[in-house]
Amino acid sequence: MLSRRPLLAVGLLAPLLAARPTGLRAQADKRLLLSGSSTVAPLVLEIAKRFESLNPGVRIEVQTGGSSRGLADARQGRVAFGMVSRALKPEEADLQAYTLARDGIGLIVHRSNPVVALSAAQVQAIYTGQVRDWAAVGGPARPISVVHKAEGRSTQELFLQHFGLPGSAVKPQVVIGDNAQGIKTVAGNPGAIGYVSIGSAEFEAGLGTPIRLLPMDGVPATVAEVQRGRFPISRPLNLVSAQAPTGLAARFLAYARSPAVHDLVREQFFVPV
Repeated sequence: MLSRRPLLAVGLLAPLLAARPTGLRAQADKRLLLSGSSTVAPLVLEIAKRFESLNPGVRIEVQTGGSSRGLADARQGRVAFGMVSRALKPEEADLQAYTLARDGIGLIVHRSNPVVALSAAQVQAIYTGQVRDWAAVGGPARPISVVHKAEGRSTQELFLQHFGLPGSAVKPQVVIGDNAQGIKTVAGNPGAIGYVSIGSAEFEAGLGTPIRLLPMDGVPATVAEVQRGRFPISRPLNLVSAQAPTGLAARFLAYARSPAVHDLVREQFFVPV
């Protein structure tokens, strides 16, 4: 389970460091805080657990809140690294990105839904409310429930960009936060459609969760196709920082990008880089 320890604790720590540099700086050298993307967080959490076991006394906290939070926290120096599930934009050149893995974004429907594929035009029509029933796209007579990501999620941003949709045009029935919430929502509603991390969806489907990934542009939505570079919506999973990492942060970053964690990357259904 992800840590829910409040960020306030670190905010209080900063002024104390100036007053009592020796002891508290030593404490800071044994503690890292990361925040941001819910897609990247489960992978970082597993890497952190292994890193902690190899470095007794070190504690690494991982907090979610979306890529926007990761960017803001990293830029303002609130965290050692922000977690961001997309490439940085030109206007974000003040930050440095370090890629840990790659992932794709795929459409999911309930496993009982007989629709096996949707064209880009059909996806656009569904998400803008022009098509409201599965019967219009070859499915059963059943209302479509559109599941959409909340603002600030890079998954939402990349989805809209790929389908050429302005955010204001989308007419969702449900707005969700992280991937787990999206998968749970679609799994609980035979009429629902959503989009999430392919790695997360493939993992949950493998566990028996009643969801199914739809192909995109004729390419199966699988981690293997992301690895081959064929899937249309793929993205880097990054840690970002405003300053060059030093000390514990630099050691953690080097470990997180090393082959020593490729097994953890694969276990999370992502692609090692």
